[in-house]
Amino acid sequence: MTESLELPTGETVTPEDVFLFNGYPYRFVPTGDDRFAFELSPLYWGGGDMDVPFPDREHLASQWGPESRGTLTEAEWRDWLAESRADERFDADELAAIERTVLGGVDGGLLSGLRRRLGLR
Repeated sequence: MTESLELPTGETVTPEDVFLFNGYPYRFVPTGDDRFAFELSPLYWGGGDMDVPFPDREHLASQWGPESRGTLTEAEWRDWLAESRADERFDADELAAIERTVLGGVDGGLLSGLRRRLGLR
C-alpha cells in the first residue's frame, strides 16, 4: 500500500507528487520517526535539514499559508516558474532542476531557455 497524505486543500498526495506549500514545491515523505507522522521535503533542497517534520495533519493545516496551493497543473507550474525567475531568492540551477521535475523534462536545452527569456512560449 502506498502511503499518502491529505492536504488541507482536500487533495491526496503520495511521495511522488509535487505540491506548492508556502510558495515552494515540496513532496510528502513518510517517516519512521516516532516523533513525527510525516515530513515535507523541499523539491530542490530536500533530504536533510531543510525537511519540515509534522507530528500530525492538524499541524500542517495550521502552517498552510496563503501561498500554499497544493498540486498544480502544468500551466500553473509554468506560471510559478516564470514568477520565480524574477525572484532573487531562486537561482537558475535550482529553477532548472524544479522545471525538469514538475514539467517532466519538457522544455530543456539552450533554445527553449532563449525562447522562455524572450517570452516566446
